Amino acid sequence: MTDESTTPADPPGRGSPDGSALREALKAAGVALKQADVPFALCGGFAAWVRGAPEPSHDVDFVVPPGHADAAREALADAGFDVVQPPEDWLFKAFRGEAMVDVILRLSGEPITEADVEDSDELDVLSVRLPVLPATELLVSRLTPLSEHYCDLAPQLAVARALREQVDWDEVARRTAANPFARAFLFLLGELDVVVVGGVGAG
Repeated sequence: MTDESTTPADPPGRGSPDGSALREALKAAGVALKQADVPFALCGGFAAWVRGAPEPSHDVDFVVPPGHADAAREALADAGFDVVQPPEDWLFKAFRGEAMVDVILRLSGEPITEADVEDSDELDVLSVRLPVLPATELLVSRLTPLSEHYCDLAPQLAVARALREQVDWDEVARRTAANPFARAFLFLLGELDVVVVGGVGAG
């Protein structure tokens, strides 16, 4: 998942984790943040997976309000994660073996707020109750970064198909209206009979 238009490169020497390693990292990080009373929510590919989308294979993403970033770093370090700060100031990374967790402080260009976290849904994630961003927020966060430098629609299409009944598509259209790539994607959804947004799409 990305917030800004490009994704920070992974630190050198890290391999590709398998699915079980990512799931264990997700569970361990979620429990650590929860026990430390850090406001957070699962986002990105695994949040979509919990809601029915294909399982991701790259990393785990959480959002945390910037004012709680230090507490989140401490909680993850105490849980045995290797915490790394990349040059970008909108996230930090935590590693458990080869599995990478991104802790994101800004989403869709805006700082995460405690209200964002409070609006999340408490769902069962790997036998643990964790806050998960709403489906509408997930789609907005996936479409906002689309640009001529990053416009891979295949993963967005898979998520849109899986979550289509859970998303307020008019809200997605309103909040991404300034992005022509997002508008084109929403039109494509209509052409593919996935969902018709605002009456635009296949008849």
